Formats: sequence, structure tokens, C-alpha cells
Amino acid sequence: MSVMGLFFVFIATVAVMWLVRQGVLESPWLEEGEVAHYRRAGGAEPPTAGRVGLAVFLAVAGCLFSLLAAAFFMRGDAPDWQMPPIPGVLWVNTFLLAASSVALQVAVFAARRANAERVKTALLVGAVTAALFLIGQIWAWRELLELRFFASSNAANAFFYLLTGVHALHLIGGLVALARTTDKVRGAERITKALTTSVELCAIYWHFLQFVWLLMFAMLIGWADGFGAICRRLLS
Repeated sequence: MSVMGLFFVFIATVAVMWLVRQGVLESPWLEEGEVAHYRRAGGAEPPTAGRVGLAVFLAVAGCLFSLLAAAFFMRGDAPDWQMPPIPGVLWVNTFLLAASSVALQVAVFAARRANAERVKTALLVGAVTAALFLIGQIWAWRELLELRFFASSNAANAFFYLLTGVHALHLIGGLVALARTTDKVRGAERITKALTTSVELCAIYWHFLQFVWLLMFAMLIGWADGFGAICRRLLS
């Protein structure tokens, strides 16, 4: 079995173990009293549909980014590989996305304390900093295009646009979910358990995007070259 095959098996195993620990195997045909007794004995309620859906989506997205990273390292061993200059705005973008991730975590803490005003403020800060991150990414692409680093001129250029573009698309999808959650919080009289769960799911997704971006940024600026050499040996 190839290394990538083993990686996919690992991802699937982790996902299945998480679902089992969350109680997804509970028997819905049991009577109500037996279900309540079973849950008390297990110590945990079954996961919500949102949590299960997010877990599956993150597993798929993780595999996608892993495949892109593997292709990046494999192609980087070619003699014609020449990375474009890294726009300085990407450092600012990294800070903005980190600030957005922190803001979402602050929103989680505030939601658990039922502090509605702080939740609203933290969600707004998270959304604004994430939007600024996207604007910064567009600025970086524009800067490279003005310097005539087109995707068609070199494989490294194409990978730069592909990696940052796929990440940006995932972030746009997250902003849509974040906007819906923010709208629910604004219209609610108090922070309910369902709203807290929505905020937590947004925060988890943001932390995932932050983690992926840090790895991608390390690849683009050359900090992961040593790891890439190891990957090329394993995948070749």
C-alpha cells in the first residue's frame, strides 16, 4: 500500500473512532427510558448532525489539501521548478487569519458564559479580519500578475495560485456559515445551547483553516523544504 493510501486509512480510522466515542452507534430503536439509561451509562450524548457533518467535511478537506501538498512536493523536484517571489502582504494576511481564529475562540468562551454582547463583537471581529485576509490574498495575486508571474508560465506559479485559491474558496464558504450564525445571534434574546454549538462549529472550522494556511505558507516560503524532501522519497 502506498504512503498516501496509508494516510487515507489513518484519516478514516480517526473519523470512525471519533464518531464511536461520540456515541453515534447508539440504537435508536430502543425505548425512550432505555435510551436515557444508556446515555447516562455512556456519559455522553450522541453528536449533533452539525458536528458529524463538519467532522466528515474536515476529513475530506484534509485529504484534499494533503493531496495538493503531496503534488506540490513531488513537482518541486523538477529542474524547471522556480517559486515566484512571495508578496510581503502574505505575512500580514497570516496575522489577520490568526486574529480571526482567536476572535472566534473568544466568541466560543463568551457563548458558553451566555454573554451575548461579547459573542456578537467577537463574531464581527472574526468576520472582518477574515474578509481582510481575502482582500490581502487578492492583493497578493494582483501583485504577482503585475510582475508577470502567470500560472501558465511556470508550474510553481500555478501551484501558488491553486493552493491559495482553494484555501480562499474554503474561507468564503466559512464566511457564509459565519454570517448565518451571526444573524442568528443578533436575532436571539439569549444564547441558547444551539447557538453555542453553531459558534463552536464555526470556531473549529476557522482553526482548521488557520492550521492549513500555516502549513501552506511554510511550503510557499520554503520553510518546509526539508519535509518536502522526505515526502518525495516516500512518495516516489
